[in-house]
Amino acid sequence: MTDHIATEKAPAAIGPYVQARIAGGLLFVSGQLPIDPATGSFAGTDAPAQAGQSLTNIAAIADAAGTSLGKAVKMTVYVIDLSQFKAVNEVYAGFFQAPFPARTTVEVSALPLGASVEIDAIIAL
Repeated sequence: MTDHIATEKAPAAIGPYVQARIAGGLLFVSGQLPIDPATGSFAGTDAPAQAGQSLTNIAAIADAAGTSLGKAVKMTVYVIDLSQFKAVNEVYAGFFQAPFPARTTVEVSALPLGASVEIDAIIAL
C-alpha cells in the first residue's frame, strides 16, 4: 500500500501537504475543510453543516485507504466559535457509534479560507 492517500471524493490539498499518510498501521488524515469536492465550495455557511462536510471528507479518505470512520482513534475539531460546540457535537455524533474515538475540540481565531470548522483524524487501518 502507498504511504499517502489521494482521492477525488475529498477536496485536494490547498497547500504543500497530502490528504493523508499511512504509518505504523494508522491513517493520519490532514485537517479537512468543509469543501464539497463536487463543487469546490463550502458546504453550508454554519458550523454544523461545515462539520458534516468535513467528516464526510474524512470518511471518503478513510474509504480510499481501506478503512472507515468506525476505526477512528483520535479526532481533533477546530471551530472559530466554541458557542457552536453543541450543534457541531450533534452532527459529529451522527457519524460515530460507541466506542467513540478520543477527541479534542478547540476554538481558534481563524481557519483557512474563512471556514468555521476544520477536522483532522487518526484512524486505524
